Amino acid sequence: MKNILITGGAGFIGSHVVRLFVNKYPEYNIINLDKLTYAGNLANLKDIENKPNYKFIKADICDFDNIMKIFSNEKIDGVLHLAAESHVDRSIKDPFTFAQTNVMGTLSLLQAAKHHWEGNYEGKLFYHISTDEVYGALNFDNTLFTENTSYDPHSPYSASKASSDHFVRAFHDTYGLPVVITNCSNNYGPYQFPEKLIPLFLNNIRNNKPLPVYGKGENVRDWLFVEDHARAIDLIFHKCKIGDTYNIGGFNEWKNIDLIKVMIRTADRILGRKEGESEKLITYVKDRAGHDLRYAIDSTKLKTELCWEPSLQFEEGIEKTIKWYLENQDWVDNITSGDYEKYYKEMYGNR
Repeated sequence: MKNILITGGAGFIGSHVVRLFVNKYPEYNIINLDKLTYAGNLANLKDIENKPNYKFIKADICDFDNIMKIFSNEKIDGVLHLAAESHVDRSIKDPFTFAQTNVMGTLSLLQAAKHHWEGNYEGKLFYHISTDEVYGALNFDNTLFTENTSYDPHSPYSASKASSDHFVRAFHDTYGLPVVITNCSNNYGPYQFPEKLIPLFLNNIRNNKPLPVYGKGENVRDWLFVEDHARAIDLIFHKCKIGDTYNIGGFNEWKNIDLIKVMIRTADRILGRKEGESEKLITYVKDRAGHDLRYAIDSTKLKTELCWEPSLQFEEGIEKTIKWYLENQDWVDNITSGDYEKYYKEMYGNR
């Protein structure tokens, strides 16, 4: 039996990965480690919380002594490292937290893995999930980020993720630690914290609140349905070449303003409003500092070597996502009210 540690498993992408592994691999022990910061919510995993091969541990990846104990007690064979501070706006206001969690937290996990595996790396893997933002920005042409694109981070968030990527590679090159890194494009889907564009705007549309669009809304992002990302992670975890890097993208570029208008039309239809009625809520605001113009991932390597590609067309994925948020308002309201944080503080204290 394999003992797999998934960090950040109560977050958006992490909860989908935890659910997939718990349900698909009953022979694995899945240990979900999460600090339960504002973005962590165990309600994301209600459907699997009582499974016999699932265990939750509230812990901080920066607490090295505790991480060492967890590796020892749980006899960890593999790590899927998703825990990270990930909101660019927050990184601009508080870069220290991002450096601490994303860099020092990753280093804590790497050092613990190196220590406990003691060079006996057969059947072991440290899988580090990163972002396309480490590559910087692209112009409006046909170029795409590949695995060989040079790093050029422009925000404190992307700089912290780039640094953590470098540490992962350094542990492979220096100590022989078996690692793999993936860099993914923007994810969308159920259970995303409602400060991110899609759930934030859907909630605002429902409540007839302004839709704050940075600049002119011309920034371009490549969008990937979160369950497709989880499938890619599963495939790479089991089939990757050790020490390699894989880009995971949706082959699905949208200007922000065009994406927002698709969301508006779809949400208005589902809410029984006149199509496009909520476009009046669009409000253009001052652009974000250092706002990258365009991200676009080339997933050819992943498709060619491991036969992965997105399962959903964007129109199908965004329809599914919008319906989920509009049909799960209790989940959204519990977060926007802050009630979920109060509950976890009562349950776990500040440990």
